Amino acid sequence: MVLDALTGERKEMPQTQAGAETMADMTRFRGSLTALVTPMSADGQIDYDVAAKLIERQINGGTTGLIPAGTTGESPTLTHQEHGRVIEHCVEVSAGRVPVMAGAGSNSTVEAVGMAKHAHTVGADALLVVVPYYNKPTQEGLYRHFMTIADATPLPIWLYCIPGRSVVDVAPATMQRLAAHANIVGTKDATADLARPIVMRRVTGKPFNQLSGDDNTVLSFLGAGGDGCIGVTSNVAPHFCAQMHTAWQEGRLQDAIAIQDRLSPLHDAMFRESNPGPVKYALSRLGLCTPTLRLPLAEPLEATKQMVDAALRSLELLD
Repeated sequence: MVLDALTGERKEMPQTQAGAETMADMTRFRGSLTALVTPMSADGQIDYDVAAKLIERQINGGTTGLIPAGTTGESPTLTHQEHGRVIEHCVEVSAGRVPVMAGAGSNSTVEAVGMAKHAHTVGADALLVVVPYYNKPTQEGLYRHFMTIADATPLPIWLYCIPGRSVVDVAPATMQRLAAHANIVGTKDATADLARPIVMRRVTGKPFNQLSGDDNTVLSFLGAGGDGCIGVTSNVAPHFCAQMHTAWQEGRLQDAIAIQDRLSPLHDAMFRESNPGPVKYALSRLGLCTPTLRLPLAEPLEATKQMVDAALRSLELLD
């Protein structure tokens, strides 16, 4: 079945690679995943050599999945060509060692479909599709938007719910409708609503992969039935984040809590100002990339920099 974007009616279509293969892909996304920054030179050009080094650091640190060209990757200020190349480069460098979930969201359905098809063409394993921002679609509009994208590609799709940036959110009843599509297999939830994993598990009525998008509440999210986290902090401290998830998965709750407590100051610092300003500054302090951002993002205030520095020192990442 395919969705007619104008009428909302479902029509027959040839069978695709969905179903069992999509569900198998879904199980690969658990633990500590990273929403990658897009490193830039001082003049604002993307530095792919540095990007490759950051990807290697993530894999070596135990990160289980990579998400290029998301909000942390400054997707709103990337050109379409840059957006596509960032994803392709991540696929090339990671070379199948960890899965790649490509950012493919837009407030234009046609544009999002193009991003989704490109990500499939270059070898991405999955798609992260954000709730459309700025134009404030209705729930019916959200349904048609996501279903149109899901019909356009065989890749498994995670719906990215972040009302702090998109204003609107996917209501449980809409999520229930969307989950009926074989390619819509999970969500990244950045609402910090810890009842959401329970509600979504109930309404979807099928195995549904739930990834937190809020670093500060990860363990609580896992305790409510979540599967992992697409984090910002893991850009800076991938090994700590991976160790926390491993401890949780192995039933070592006290160890997981201890790591969570150590990471908490860094979580707070990462979101003192708009992401990815603080995380890029933190990486620059570790000598891993420049703090360069593209306008309208600007470098963090001095108080935020001091907060980041203190958090890095608490983890013994900075002298």
